[in-house]
Amino acid sequence: MQTFDGIVRKSWFAPKTWAFWRALIVCFFAFNIIGHWVELGYCVAVDALFDAVEDDYAVWDDPWWHPYWVYGLGVVFMTLVFEPVKERLLRGSASVWETVAKTFVLAMFVSMVLELTFGLIVNQPDAAGNYPYWNNEKLPFNVLNQAWLVNDFFLGLASTVYIWVVFPLVCAGFEHLKPRTANIAFALIAAGFALCCLTSYLEIIASGRLG
Repeated sequence: MQTFDGIVRKSWFAPKTWAFWRALIVCFFAFNIIGHWVELGYCVAVDALFDAVEDDYAVWDDPWWHPYWVYGLGVVFMTLVFEPVKERLLRGSASVWETVAKTFVLAMFVSMVLELTFGLIVNQPDAAGNYPYWNNEKLPFNVLNQAWLVNDFFLGLASTVYIWVVFPLVCAGFEHLKPRTANIAFALIAAGFALCCLTSYLEIIASGRLG
């Protein structure tokens, strides 16, 4: 039986194969939904500690199965960028944990840069000083009122867990299935995700919050 160490050390970055893209698409589907759940829990905690989440923020009202696309796109980015980086760091390294630590630091830094860049582009305050999407100026460890190092820490942690645990396990899981069974499982997952999209958007439109 393949050990877990063998799973994380194995090269799963194979963009010329259907198996790689099948696993990545499944992770994209899954994390659009899982990311929504994580954001809801995170917002509950941040609001309780800092009173920093607006009452009309969509996460309070969106159906629990509604996809939050930024998280699905995030895992695609993390896979395409960090999976080969992880494998390069592993080569010649005697310690997996040292490489995990390096991955975390790099992922946290990239998360901060992306959050800051996105905020500076789309989240500029108006003449009255009101921010259109989020306002981090009252939060400790904020970066130019846009990025928040607490966010970036948890984004880096989540990215590290995804790269080192989740994606390898999804790949290994499909690898242990017969090709036809793996494709059937993929089709069922895709159909389930499409149903989540359809029904959640219909509910949001019916509520008057979209369209």
